[in-house]
Amino acid sequence: MKNIVAIIFALLTVSCKAQKLSSSKEVNVPKLVIGIVVDQMRYDYLTRFEAKYSEQGFKRLMNEGYNCKNHHFNYVPTYTGPGHASVYTGTSPMNHGIISNYWYDKYTEATVYCASDSTVQAVGVNTEKEKMSPRRLKTTTVADQLRLHTQNRSKVIGVSLKDRGAILPAGHSANAAYWFRGKEDCKFITSTYYRNDLPSWVKKFNKTTTSYLREWQTILPIKSYTESGSDSNNFEEAFKGKTTAVFPYNLTALAEDNGGYDILKATPFGNEMVTDFAIEAIKNENLGTGTHTDFLTVSYSSTDYIGHQFGVNSIEVEDTYIRLDKDLERLFKYLDNQVGKGAYTVFLTADHGAVNVPNYLKSQKIPAGYFKKKEFKKAVEDVLIQKFKFKGLVKNISNNQLFLDRELINKSGLDLIAVQEFLAQEIVLFKHIDKAYSAKTLSSAQFVSGVGALVQNGFHQKHSGDVVFVLEPAVISYSEKGSTHGSSFSYDTHVPLLFYGAGIKKGETIEKTEVIDIAPTISALLGISFPNGCTGKPLEKILE
Repeated sequence: MKNIVAIIFALLTVSCKAQKLSSSKEVNVPKLVIGIVVDQMRYDYLTRFEAKYSEQGFKRLMNEGYNCKNHHFNYVPTYTGPGHASVYTGTSPMNHGIISNYWYDKYTEATVYCASDSTVQAVGVNTEKEKMSPRRLKTTTVADQLRLHTQNRSKVIGVSLKDRGAILPAGHSANAAYWFRGKEDCKFITSTYYRNDLPSWVKKFNKTTTSYLREWQTILPIKSYTESGSDSNNFEEAFKGKTTAVFPYNLTALAEDNGGYDILKATPFGNEMVTDFAIEAIKNENLGTGTHTDFLTVSYSSTDYIGHQFGVNSIEVEDTYIRLDKDLERLFKYLDNQVGKGAYTVFLTADHGAVNVPNYLKSQKIPAGYFKKKEFKKAVEDVLIQKFKFKGLVKNISNNQLFLDRELINKSGLDLIAVQEFLAQEIVLFKHIDKAYSAKTLSSAQFVSGVGALVQNGFHQKHSGDVVFVLEPAVISYSEKGSTHGSSFSYDTHVPLLFYGAGIKKGETIEKTEVIDIAPTISALLGISFPNGCTGKPLEKILE
């Protein structure tokens, strides 16, 4: 009898422990995942502006969540389209196919856009320019896998100023993706890929958007912005209609000469508007209130527009991040009240970083420069004529790639691989080109580290060119004011990665992590399949 009692007691004990474990696992699965991508955010923006941040924005993620301090992109080019696609698919452009924002299609002999889709119509605005969908994305996203796992019971919504920033993260099976149409419209829109009409809450929100057009003055006394250069300098691009890039900015007065309501994109008020729209999406779509996990993707694009125009060292960039910190604080407080603190999970990263304005770097005696496309194109044409005696062998030069006229090469009796290899060897002699790789090399060799591996991970056999080249550090093909991105160097590849909330440990690491690790980590947290092209690995140490 005693043995029977002991056995029953042991079984009950095991059962209780199992129930506790099961309950613990259920608690750690979030009701809502919020994926945040800050467009053009270098890692050092976390540390450089840290003293100006509140305790409940970026610092909340850093201090209460998990900070991956050595997080990098594992491919080039580091642009917005590939960046957002890679974050959410868990793989690089060589697999998901989004090799740039725009790229030359060698089959149609035309430039295509990463989110364009002629088979759909814009919803919410009458224009032919907003026909967008995720159809060019070749693999699933983590949000797609969530929808598949729950038989479409989970809701997935993407939000951004940029169409590609809303569409690519949300994936193929999202309930909706909304992006901002400026110009004369000033509203959030979508396309018939998702739905045929805007929800009533979006229409209501669109009645408030013009209120974001106001004066941009620094949120703190301008003399306190000691982490940045002087307000007046020779390295920033002024708004049209304003002779200098200095505060304040009267946006109402400047709008007409700067694309109408598009000017909002290049101000912190664009981020503020996205935050307000995201909060409305959570509230009106009841995200995080059902029995299945929902997913909201939010991309903050104003940081990119401002970085391009004013550069890394500008007060405008610093002010934008101080304001974004307050937007994040407001978003997190709303999530605490609406979904429940500890019931949601956030990750925050970026789609790429940015280089300091080369002219500024040169003023600091740091090697930097500007790549002259027209001079390069002529040099390529001349050397090909000299070697092969034919004109017109190059059809297109874009995204640091050369596309050859394969039909002409074939008709002329030339060997395609020989022309590729010749160009790869020859163009490295041109000023500011550091390395070059032929399509043959990228398709057959296996690079395991270094720049070659980054180029190979960004190379898609169907979409990419015949020769890919890499510029020297801090050399850009851009105007001599403002800044850009796209390279394989740490200023473009090193970005934040912060996890916070349900199922996430508190901590930090300086071990290297890669962009392709984010999606499988969230998949593991949710207990769902990885995206179907995933090549990353879950970051086990951050998960409870």
